[in-house]
Amino acid sequence: MENHDNYIQLNKETWNKKTEVHVESEFYDNESFLNGKSTLNDIELQLLGDVSGKKILHLQCHFGQDSISLARLGAKVTGIDLSDKAIEKATEFAEKLNADAKFICSDVYESINVLDEKFDVVFTSYGTIGWLPDLDKWAKVIAHFLKPNGQLIMADFHPVVWMYDDNFKDVFYNYFNVEPIIEEQTGTYADTEAAISTKTISWNHPISEILNALISNGLELNQFNEHDYSPYNCFNEIEEFEPNKFRIKHFENKIPMVYSILATKK
Repeated sequence: MENHDNYIQLNKETWNKKTEVHVESEFYDNESFLNGKSTLNDIELQLLGDVSGKKILHLQCHFGQDSISLARLGAKVTGIDLSDKAIEKATEFAEKLNADAKFICSDVYESINVLDEKFDVVFTSYGTIGWLPDLDKWAKVIAHFLKPNGQLIMADFHPVVWMYDDNFKDVFYNYFNVEPIIEEQTGTYADTEAAISTKTISWNHPISEILNALISNGLELNQFNEHDYSPYNCFNEIEEFEPNKFRIKHFENKIPMVYSILATKK
């Protein structure tokens, strides 16, 4: 098998390119965000509850919209992301908004070597763990950063969604994590017409792999939920059936599109 040790560098270059497009995109609507709009969705808000006064570590935070939205709710937030361009923007926005949020550029696995703190909550959401090859190592990072009785709160796209081709016509990829997925693309989900070309390496992780990684690293599963919609209009062949709720047209409510997890460090 081809060596994929360069996945971090490849993906970092991709997310640096994407950040420049995403900040200006209609999808992320940064103007509304800067004017006070929260970017958090009901799915994760129901699990988060009252975060006032809590220390939250946001893994794979992109350019900080959700991190700063958490800070606006009274949390003290630290965001980590692979992309230095994203971290630059997140820091700029936090300073502009006087938000209680700081940002660190780091790969998830390396974060334990650059940050020496414990947190009440580790938060991660939407399009995150697919960029990581080893979920046992990921779960060890979460357990490392959580205080005793601290919580992981997570929402992400369901692995069933990633099985299909771009137009959701055929099962194209394996549900199970059998090999890295190498793709070359133009544009980005936030702007399909953007003049960028990227190469990425990612992984599909079945639900069993996710849950077992957390359980084997000392986290107790409190809630596991599956949702038949996406809060984002970021797929082809999609329709908005209720405000801010999207489904694949021809699948209707037949497949899970998002899952969410609440787990506690024992």
